[in-house]
This record gives sequence, structure tokens and C-alpha cells, in this order.
Amino acid sequence: MNDRLASIERDYLELEVSLGSPEVLGDQNRLREASRKYKQLTPLIQCIRDLRTAQGDAEAAKELMNEMSGADRDAFRAEATAAEQRVADLEEELKVLMLPPDPNDGKNVLMEIRGAEGGEEANLFARDLMEMYVAYAARRGWGVEVIQSDPSDMGGVNQATLLFKGDDAWSRLRFEGGPHRVQRVPATEAQGRIHTSSATVAVMTEAEEVDVEIDTNDLQIDVYRASGAGGQHINTTDSAVRITHKPTGLVVAMQDERSQLQNRARAMTVLRSRLLKLRQDEQEAQASAERRAQIGGGGRGEKIRTYNYKENRITDHRIGFTLYQLQAALGGDLDAVIDALTADLRARQLSENA
Repeated sequence: MNDRLASIERDYLELEVSLGSPEVLGDQNRLREASRKYKQLTPLIQCIRDLRTAQGDAEAAKELMNEMSGADRDAFRAEATAAEQRVADLEEELKVLMLPPDPNDGKNVLMEIRGAEGGEEANLFARDLMEMYVAYAARRGWGVEVIQSDPSDMGGVNQATLLFKGDDAWSRLRFEGGPHRVQRVPATEAQGRIHTSSATVAVMTEAEEVDVEIDTNDLQIDVYRASGAGGQHINTTDSAVRITHKPTGLVVAMQDERSQLQNRARAMTVLRSRLLKLRQDEQEAQASAERRAQIGGGGRGEKIRTYNYKENRITDHRIGFTLYQLQAALGGDLDAVIDALTADLRARQLSENA
């Protein structure tokens, strides 16, 4: 283990030196990748160094304890015990930090939210989810950009695409992909009955051009006039863009910007990210035939999480976690749920690597 830790430290120092080299500084792709890896390794290196310090403190306290007597011996015994506990805690932390890093860590996140089953109530719930994630991003200090938002007739959203910019955006939002179910009396219900509706959330990393190569011959690009609710034109030029990736059949339409060039650039960002996720999903499917698609069919029975208004309850069905603080969660206080999912993932990874 000591040899492995020493090797990790050497790699870290070499990486640190490379970040100042002309070769890396002159290549934006290499610089971006090296910087990302450096950020990933920094907590691990700090833990290794803290562990060595704690081990040294424990040994020194033991030696002094053996040389002392009476009250001084008791004082150094207590110091040695505290240092040994610190060593044990750091060893557990080190096990987690030495798990294989997620290749998506450090990347920005694209999230697509759509109303699914439940008619207009599903679209209203999709808007609630969108606002929840925007509020969560504010709590985490991330940047948020609404790439696309298609409003529904009653103030919900048919679908929305958000871009979250933050070093830990992927590690925190990676669990959010899937069907979300809501149980409440909707604004569309006149009799006061509780309805069950659903919205789907898809989570993917923002793909850069270096991540996905797209042959322009594989694209069909259509332009048309953007329109708002009720079909009224919101401008009189062909600024809206629809891009079809012919090999996969993926279609991305964008009309929120007034410039055709801006809409095209945003559509290409979303298309690259969808293609990258498609490739990653195919790779994961090869490793696990039992893997299910992230958003499933969007049905009320297929759900990763339930939001029950009457009980003020949020339940994540993947790990059986329940929290009776629904309104706080909808206001962006999601850390308790995400921390529980993170702990479950780490426990499974540690078990697999034991």
C-alpha cells in the first residue's frame, strides 16, 4: 500500500509540473484534462499527507508515553489514543478517495426535464422540478443557464433543458435521472382529489467538441420561424433551428434565442451531450445487461422518487430513503437525499473493491 501511495504522489507532482509546461499550456484540450485530473487527485493527496502526519503523531505519543510516568504518562496515552483514532478515520476516508474516479467528475451537467403522465399537471410538476434544481444550484454556488424552456398552456413546462456549471455538479446531480412521481391535489382538479402524475429527468454531461466528433454530412439542419404559446409568432425571421442526427435519429430543436446562429450553437451543444450519453449508455449496457434506461417510459409505476404533498414526504425508492421535509427539498434543500444516495453508492463500490 505504501508503494502505491508513493506512486500516486509522484504522479501528482509530475502532473503539477506539467500544468506549467509550454506543451500543456499551449494545448487547451490537454490543459483542461490535466487541470481536471489535478483537481480530482488533490483531495486524495491531502488525505495521504494528513494520514502520514497522524501516523507520526501516534508513534511520537506512544514513545513519549513509554518514557513517562504518572500524570504525564496518562496525558500522552490520551494523545496517542486520539492520534490512532485520527489514523483510523483517515484510513477509511482514503479507501473512499482511492475508488476509481468517475470520468465525468468535474464536468458541467445538462439536464432535460419533461412532463410525462398526468396531462397538464405533469407539466406543472416539471416546472416545480426545474425550479427545485435551480434553487439547489444556487445553494451549491453553481452557475445555471436555461438552454431551452417550452412553456405549457397553464404555466408549466412541456420540456426544459438546463446547464449547470460547477466542479461538483455531476457528482451531485448524477442520481437525479429517471421518472419522478408526484402525489397531490393539482391546480387542474376541481373536486379536491389527489392525483398521481410524473415527469422525467435526464442527466448527462456537457460534451465538448473533443469528446464527440460529428460529421456534418450526418446532420439535417432545418430552420423555421420560432413560435410561442398558441402558435403566435414571436419573431418574423427563420431563427429557430432543428438538427437531426441521421445515423441515430436524435432530434434537437432550439428557438429560445433570436439569433439563428445562437440557436444552432445551443442545439449542437445538446446534440453532442446526447450522443456522448448514448455512447456511455451503450458501454454500460455491455457491462451490465440488466441496466435500465434512465428515464424509462415515464410511467407513474416506474419511478425513482415520489413527492407526496399530503404527507410532506419525499421518498427515493432506489435506496428506501424517506424524508418528511418535502417543501424544504422543493426549495432546493436536496443535500440530505443526495448525501444518502452518495453514501449508498460508495458502500457498494467499497464492497465490490474489497
